[in-house]
Amino acid sequence: MDEENLLNIILVEDDDGDAKAIRRALNRSHIANPVTRVVDGVEALELLRGETTETLDSYVMLIDLNMPRMNGLELLSEIRSDPKLRATVAFLLTTSTAAEDKAAAYAANVAGYIQKNRLGTHYADLVNTLDHYRRIVELPDMRMQSGRVCD
Repeated sequence: MDEENLLNIILVEDDDGDAKAIRRALNRSHIANPVTRVVDGVEALELLRGETTETLDSYVMLIDLNMPRMNGLELLSEIRSDPKLRATVAFLLTTSTAAEDKAAAYAANVAGYIQKNRLGTHYADLVNTLDHYRRIVELPDMRMQSGRVCD
């Protein structure tokens, strides 16, 4: 994979089993995307706002809906209200089949609402979707969004 098309994945997932399943699917598909995992919305915001040692310029977020401290919808609300983060591309992962959760996610401009039960043990489908996505979609450079000067 060339560096120009390298897609960083920020996985916001409190469940170790689901996080491992996504990582295994990436490895099995021989997709070398770097994955940064945080366990809730609070940690995700710290990462996105540069309050950690890691900085990412281009990324897609996979956000679990039900998490402690700050759930996925609360995180999306914070992201969309922050001018430096609002261009973030995010997919919501959930076990919820509630119509109001799906409506709230799309109201927060998610790129997709993915029900984990539809994935079952086939996280490879999710990984393949992300791989195709990064090949055809131009992602925002978050350095430009945040006002940082590009190297």
